[in-house]
Amino acid sequence: MDLNHYRMNWNYPTSVRVGAGRISELAAACRQLGMQAPLLVTDPGLAALPMIDKVMQHCRDDGLKAGLFHGIKGNPTGGNVMDGVAAFKAGGHDGVIAFGGGSALDAGKAIALMVGQNRPLWDFEDIGDNCERVNVAGMAPVVAVPTTAGTGSEVGRASVITDDAAHIKRIIFHARMLPALVILDPELTVGLPAKITAATGMDALSHNLEAFCSPLFHPMAEGIALEGMRLVQEYLPRAVAQGADVEARLQMLVASSMGATAFQRGLGAMHALAHPLGALYDAHHGLLNAVLMPYVLMANRERIEPQMEKMARYLNLAQPGFSGVLEWVMALREQVGIPHRLGEIGIDDKRIEQVGQMAEVDPSAGTNPIVFTAAQYSELFEKALRGTL
Repeated sequence: MDLNHYRMNWNYPTSVRVGAGRISELAAACRQLGMQAPLLVTDPGLAALPMIDKVMQHCRDDGLKAGLFHGIKGNPTGGNVMDGVAAFKAGGHDGVIAFGGGSALDAGKAIALMVGQNRPLWDFEDIGDNCERVNVAGMAPVVAVPTTAGTGSEVGRASVITDDAAHIKRIIFHARMLPALVILDPELTVGLPAKITAATGMDALSHNLEAFCSPLFHPMAEGIALEGMRLVQEYLPRAVAQGADVEARLQMLVASSMGATAFQRGLGAMHALAHPLGALYDAHHGLLNAVLMPYVLMANRERIEPQMEKMARYLNLAQPGFSGVLEWVMALREQVGIPHRLGEIGIDDKRIEQVGQMAEVDPSAGTNPIVFTAAQYSELFEKALRGTL
């Protein structure tokens, strides 16, 4: 056996405060990290809700000079990040509260990175040793507060940012981008609409599932991914059907964080396709992964059969092996209202070749169980577009 297969660098998450009502500890968390004037980064939809007013007032009542930035898109762009950097500097801020779904969390982490850099954002794309260019001393501390259970970006060391000029999603990475403190409060997620709950919950499943199928050696990530999928199995249908079920909301937040922890082992073809599709069509990332899921499983079948045997046993599925997993995924998608075809969510067939080319070079493609060519990715995309399993 080649023992080099076992040579890996492992990194695991950060300080996490879990439980209903823990948002009341936000100001104290900021002070723990040395913040006196945090910038709360969120999206326009959340910024218009009473939740944000309440959080901002809580921080100010505690003596913090808190500011608000909400100029980000559903798929945050490099321009959004630099606008946030300008707001950070103009307000004299000393830290970031990344508050919201994956977009706000990714943007907030990228803003905290960029406030102390002299290079452009894309110089820190996750390629080669680009991360060594970062001026670590210039980075601002981050408290992350997710309001959706999907991306797990609160425990991630990277941000996915859209390069508008190139129409591509780029991964900005540095180990210190991992938020120093996370608050998982399920009460912040109870108002999430069922459709968003479903799409983000399936995103959490995609992270755990692709990490579980990765060929890299990382037993800790593999074990976490397996339990993360069990939590999705048990609690996502409850969270979708009964939005005020705080236990289900809490367990889905945990499953989301577990997925992002597990995918240090790598992702795969779902994300390799979802990234270019999100950049080209501005579609919801979690929904893309949810629709793509069974098609990618089928494409990877010959390599993932052993993992599917383990997964089916752990989830106590009615059928064993790959067939049982595929049947469960299809039933879960239908139960929570996920469309079967990409064509149903506004994706067309005008860029089949381009999407295949972009997917082949996406960083997530590197840990798919099978190395697909651009043509194979195009074929896979077309199957998901038409609904052909």
